[in-house]
Amino acid sequence: MQIILLERIEKLGSIGDEVTVKDGYARNFLLPNKKALRANEANRKVFEANRARIEADNAARREDAKAESANVEGKEVVLIRASSNAGQLYGSVSVRDISDALAEQGAKVTKSMVVLERPIKTLGVYTVKVALHPEVTVNVKVNVARSADEAALQSQGVNVIDAMFDNEVGGFTEAYDPNAEPGEIPAELLEGSEEAEA
Repeated sequence: MQIILLERIEKLGSIGDEVTVKDGYARNFLLPNKKALRANEANRKVFEANRARIEADNAARREDAKAESANVEGKEVVLIRASSNAGQLYGSVSVRDISDALAEQGAKVTKSMVVLERPIKTLGVYTVKVALHPEVTVNVKVNVARSADEAALQSQGVNVIDAMFDNEVGGFTEAYDPNAEPGEIPAELLEGSEEAEA
């Protein structure tokens, strides 16, 4: 489907560009969200008549987003989650979790602004993009840990899972004689039992 873009869309184009997209993408996302118009003569005339206003609105929203970016850029969000000993989360961290945590810190961020390529399913520190405007993106750090202490260690660059396994002390290990026959009692034990009988 041929459409006229009403705002800049990553990997598609900027305001006023006529591009071809799949019908479902246009019908289900671009047209209902007023990000584009169908490309026909009537819509081209409407767009050209309103082009200055559309570009002015876009510039105003971009300036607002730049002002807000100072409040969001570089923030660190700590999310405490339950996980296995291997660091796999029971569940995952979603866009909503990140946007809610940023909102608690006073940032004006909605779910649609958080760009998460895939859900976070392991402990660690992640860099997540937040698109405040199609032309203004900032990065925030998301620290997923099991406790506040682990979150503090992770923010210092410590991998808590590796550190946990490094500090693990081995338990009881049985003496092993590679030459012994299966079921044979070790000689030291036999000597000790003979002394006890005598």
